[in-house]
Amino acid sequence: MPQPVSSRELTVRGLIIGALITVVFTASNTYLGLRIGLTFASSIPAAVISMAVLRLLGGGSILENNMVQSQASAAGTISTVFAVFPALILVGHWARFPYLETMGLTAAGGMAGVLFTIPLRRALVNESSLPYPEGVAAAEILRAGHEQSERGARSDGLVTLILGTVISAVFSFASGGLRVLSDGAAVVFTSGSAVFRLSTGFSLALLGAGYLVGIAGGLAMLFGYVLSWLIAVPWLTAITPNTDHLAPAAFATWVWMHKVRFIGAGAIALASVWTLGELAGPVIRGVKDALTSRVGVATDNRDLSPRTIGLVAGGLFVVVAGLLTVFLLPFTSHVIVPVLFGTVFLFIFGFLTAAACGYMAGLVGSSSSPISGIVLIATVLVSSFMLGMDYVGLLPAVFSANGHHLAIAFTIFILSAIVASAAISNDNLQDLKTGQLVGASPWKQEAVLLLGCGIGALVVPPILNLLYQAYGFTGALPRPGMDPARALAAPQPAIIAMVSSGIFEHNLDWTMISIGLVLGAALIVLDRVLKRRALSLPPLAVGIGLYLPPAVSTTIAVGAGLGWWLQRRMGRTEAEAGAGTMIASGLIVGESLMGVALAAVSGLSGSDSALAVVGSGIAPWDTILGCLAFVCVCWWFVVRVRKTTGTCM
Repeated sequence: MPQPVSSRELTVRGLIIGALITVVFTASNTYLGLRIGLTFASSIPAAVISMAVLRLLGGGSILENNMVQSQASAAGTISTVFAVFPALILVGHWARFPYLETMGLTAAGGMAGVLFTIPLRRALVNESSLPYPEGVAAAEILRAGHEQSERGARSDGLVTLILGTVISAVFSFASGGLRVLSDGAAVVFTSGSAVFRLSTGFSLALLGAGYLVGIAGGLAMLFGYVLSWLIAVPWLTAITPNTDHLAPAAFATWVWMHKVRFIGAGAIALASVWTLGELAGPVIRGVKDALTSRVGVATDNRDLSPRTIGLVAGGLFVVVAGLLTVFLLPFTSHVIVPVLFGTVFLFIFGFLTAAACGYMAGLVGSSSSPISGIVLIATVLVSSFMLGMDYVGLLPAVFSANGHHLAIAFTIFILSAIVASAAISNDNLQDLKTGQLVGASPWKQEAVLLLGCGIGALVVPPILNLLYQAYGFTGALPRPGMDPARALAAPQPAIIAMVSSGIFEHNLDWTMISIGLVLGAALIVLDRVLKRRALSLPPLAVGIGLYLPPAVSTTIAVGAGLGWWLQRRMGRTEAEAGAGTMIASGLIVGESLMGVALAAVSGLSGSDSALAVVGSGIAPWDTILGCLAFVCVCWWFVVRVRKTTGTCM
């Protein structure tokens, strides 16, 4: 006979389990985000792990599982600050990530995002018909796990997740540690002065990310690669003088970094603004409903009390102001005006962002919500406001010295808190929807979300420091002699650094950006035409494909194609909610955690090849072996999904 299931909700063991999962997914998402600019949703893997662990301990309940996944989801989302903080390295303001400033602003921004969503919950969750795709999916998985627990059924979900994690970690160790497997292959060829590059990667994390992104996003990113490396780069290398007499491969890379990426940035900007514009009407109506909705008093449906919210908000206001002051004091004692501006801007723009992101997440899902657009808009707004304040003399002279260096750095620092707030707002209403569907207490869930932000923030600075010291970022290596090919792309920080610096220094490459804007408009029209035929080519994903390194886009497309094939063979629902999601998540977690572990080894040894057992003499066998191993993992992926789907909850 199955054991009766407890109705406990907020427990000490649940908080501990949630904290441990938090560390894993924060590290994984930070690594993945810096590498490809994408993260994976941690709610479903966290729910599966929680159910398995609590079942072993005995007495677990669906409500306790929901609290664990809420905490882990918030912490996994708080890692989105990877999109901003590295920009301070790229502009030369930081040489490392100081713990107090990085942790404090991450936690404060994330917790502010939680508070911003509380007054929106009743209208946008309880009294709304928004679909909340991830929130509903997480609730269904929790219910299925609860039913299996009551029947005493076996759970294969955790086993599948662990298998994917171990396989990916071993592959990553052989590739990034021992260097016996290559992490990609590329062929460069020329036609006259034009340079072409065919490239693919063997990253299992990217394979898993592509599976989760889906076929529309994967093909869009592949199309971005084609536009970038088979059209734009050949055209520009043919018309741009190679004054430094670089080798064809090096010259093509230079053209891509200094010209084509600006085209991608322009396309991303227009696609993001267009998406926001399409949702403007529903967002305004949703916020209006939220502000005018009746506040119920039912005990099982109450939020954190107004007094608690006020105290936490006041504390966060003081903390943010204090951190901005600490950031500026080494350079000037005149901090009142910029600190007041940064703090007030965070809370006003943060609430508006929370409403917009929350509604968009409910409408199209957290993964599809255009956070990149919010970040770009915030970058332009903060930079423009700061530049205007400088022109009218509200800022001390030090802000405009050295090409507005301090103004650029302070802008990026403010943006980090805004991004944390926006990302959490984008995710929290999904979690609250899950809680509503399984009967959770909102105030307890909101408290756990605050805790998740705090715990996740604790581990963000050391992870960022480890990754930077071990790999460096494209355009910023911490030590001479490091391999730039292994540097993390850090695409979002690069865009933020480029846009903010360009606004202050008036040196944005408007020719390439304008081409990107025109391209973005064409992609929007093309996408709308395709949608009439039940097809899709997301313009934002195409822009990202233009902007990311070539091997990233092609490998993600492989994962997306693998998922599409499985969906056709097995049905969309089974392929998405079954073993495939667990394997894909495991592949991401395994490579990400191994990347962090190798970063620690590199940091301790002072070498980025401390574990390498062979030199360059193994080429091209490392490429052949890497390709064979990658194909074998793809084959195992298909076999495992077809074998275990339907039993992995």
